[in-house]
Amino acid sequence: MSINPQVLPIDTCIEHININGQYTSLAAPIKLTGQLYLPKLTAEYLSIAAQTKSLPTLQIGIDEAGRGPLLGSVHVAAAILPDIWSDLIENQPLRDTPLSILTDSKKLSEKKRDTLYPLVQQYALGYIIADIPAAIIDQLNILQATMLGMRLCTEGLLEAVASNVADVQTRQVEVLFDGNRCPELDYAKLAEFGLPSSAIDCQAWVKGDARHTSIAAASVLAKVSRDQTMYALDSKHPEYSITKHKGYPTKAHLQAIETHGVLSEHRRSFGPISRALASRALSGFTE
Repeated sequence: MSINPQVLPIDTCIEHININGQYTSLAAPIKLTGQLYLPKLTAEYLSIAAQTKSLPTLQIGIDEAGRGPLLGSVHVAAAILPDIWSDLIENQPLRDTPLSILTDSKKLSEKKRDTLYPLVQQYALGYIIADIPAAIIDQLNILQATMLGMRLCTEGLLEAVASNVADVQTRQVEVLFDGNRCPELDYAKLAEFGLPSSAIDCQAWVKGDARHTSIAAASVLAKVSRDQTMYALDSKHPEYSITKHKGYPTKAHLQAIETHGVLSEHRRSFGPISRALASRALSGFTE
């Protein structure tokens, strides 16, 4: 297998982490995967600096998929688009580009999302995807698990950039999070990579996946990667028809849980699952 020296792969498994000053053992590993296109990233931002005579801004879009389902992991993704493509969707920065149909993944058909998924990976200057298992959702709650995923995607991508792209310490960073809040980053750790908190501007964008191309790109990565895990789970447990509901609490899904029981990938802290477990316990079933 050949290795492309221009591409830096990101492949990390996190089992312990500092959360609010406490060293925490996670209930299951968090997987982070992605890559950076080093020459493209370096050339673009150094070129912008030369043209504008000012410090270039590194813009990162962050989004998640899978907060509502009863089954499986929540996925979070971060994407760095080329500077000229990273803008408000209404300004049409993607016109006449391979990503011209990109918008909020929820507004795209599955076929269009599947078409865009490899294109975003190909044309983004860098991206990262976090898989946050159901066990961690149960450990932390869905909001905190999602915030942790957003934090890890941000830190993982920034640390990779800072470690491998020249003069990143001179850059300003804008991190655009879909939603109404930003995660609390480990600024002390980022400062060790030459990124002080003063250089990092975190912004919460309500419905940002329909407003900004970088967040929309992250939304496609998160949505399609999560769907892929659902298809893999469906092949292991076809009796649950996971491909049809992708873990959401449909009538068919709830009926499958009643008939076949709760899987290890179900979110036990979610009401329908905890009630199903209690009901089966009363009936003498064991999971």
